[in-house]
Amino acid sequence: MAQTSFIPTNPENIQKLVGINDGNLRLLSEGYDISVTDTGNEIVIAGDNEENIKKILQVLKALDNVVNTGVNISAPDVVSAMKMADRGTTEYFSDLYKEVLIRDAKGKPIRVKNMGQKKYVDAIKKNDVVFGIGPAGTGKTFLAVVCAIAAFKKGEVSRIVLTRPAVEAGESLGFLPGDLKEKVDPYLRPIYDSLYAILGTNTTDRLMERGTIEVAPLAYMRGRTLDDAFVILDEAQNTTDAQMKMFLTRLGFNSKMIVNGDMTQVDLPGRQRSGLIDAQHILKNIDQIKFINFSANDVVRHPVVAKIINAYENEEMKKTNGSN
Repeated sequence: MAQTSFIPTNPENIQKLVGINDGNLRLLSEGYDISVTDTGNEIVIAGDNEENIKKILQVLKALDNVVNTGVNISAPDVVSAMKMADRGTTEYFSDLYKEVLIRDAKGKPIRVKNMGQKKYVDAIKKNDVVFGIGPAGTGKTFLAVVCAIAAFKKGEVSRIVLTRPAVEAGESLGFLPGDLKEKVDPYLRPIYDSLYAILGTNTTDRLMERGTIEVAPLAYMRGRTLDDAFVILDEAQNTTDAQMKMFLTRLGFNSKMIVNGDMTQVDLPGRQRSGLIDAQHILKNIDQIKFINFSANDVVRHPVVAKIINAYENEEMKKTNGSN
């Protein structure tokens, strides 16, 4: 069994690296099947896989560099560093912490968590229309809302429009009370959650009452031209071709559009083809339209989420290959 240890640059930072109740070390231990323990002044790493021991050392060094700049790290930071260690890119880890996109309702800085998110945010800054395509947990919706609020606060747009198609995911909207918007509101919950986390409940509600922030089903977009607006379409995999074309042609002057979706979560009835799939093919060569593809490696939730996604993707590939 191989064993080594890591000593933080500043001894006072060891608790920040270890995490609450050794939570950060548990993530490393479970992720790499290696023993990682805190002795009080150093972190001891022991196990049979020397390659994984090297990765843990790289992760701890990367986290130590960030902590030394005054940043408080948490579980998602550890997971991001682990993914970069797997790719051999931990030297770029500190670059993720150089820019604060915005501060949330509690004053906590919001930054990108991995290079996939960085490419996504950079694309939003530089392009009129950006497609974010990938699995749940990659931060697509949350970061789009962050960028929208940042643009609004800077005076770059005068309103924010958030929408998604009203597709029934195994439930019948007809049995729900209220008008179309009230029926669809439960499906818009992830968007509301992002707004409340960033702006706080009171500010969000006030801006929505004024119409500065509009959250509505996609059907409400028809016939409108959205000037001076930051527009986000979520769950775009559940749009038809006609709906996607309708939405994209709402783009007005001094506006941005973000289209997010997950190709593996199409809930369209019958054999309808997803408008997101066709858009990726039809629009790929148009200037000012950028496609950013996320993978399971970009998931910033608990490490087991990425494993679940990979397991399902592998099973789907087996079924596809078997049918061929």
